[in-house]
Amino acid sequence: MAGASLISSEELTMILKILAALALGGVVGIEREFSHKPAGLRTHILVCMGSCLFVAIWMDLGNMDSAARVAAAIATGLGFVGAGNIMAEKTGAIHGITTAASIWIAGAIGVCVALEKYFLAAAVALLTVAVLRWVIYEKEIK
Repeated sequence: MAGASLISSEELTMILKILAALALGGVVGIEREFSHKPAGLRTHILVCMGSCLFVAIWMDLGNMDSAARVAAAIATGLGFVGAGNIMAEKTGAIHGITTAASIWIAGAIGVCVALEKYFLAAAVALLTVAVLRWVIYEKEIK
């Protein structure tokens, strides 16, 4: 097959989206890693990439209604993933809620990338890191 390409332009576009999701998930994940949280760099990268891939595949099939349902399912499913990260101690202290929320938003960032909302995805990734780094919970000050 002369002139046949090993990769279609649609697949190349999808791979570029996945790489963008990898980078933006990494931006959030590296902050969690530096904060020594159990769900760190790899978790956030994989959540962001997976969310992007699921939505991008359905978009590639030309079915935006299904892509919207997939995005909704991702939000629900990541709620369960995040819940598994939350720990309650006998003292009543609860840990992991912020990391659970960062996992959830990493999925949303991946969906934004799949929808080619790159500026929005990058802005949300940076705002997420800003919140995680610089918004101090009053209890931590005392």
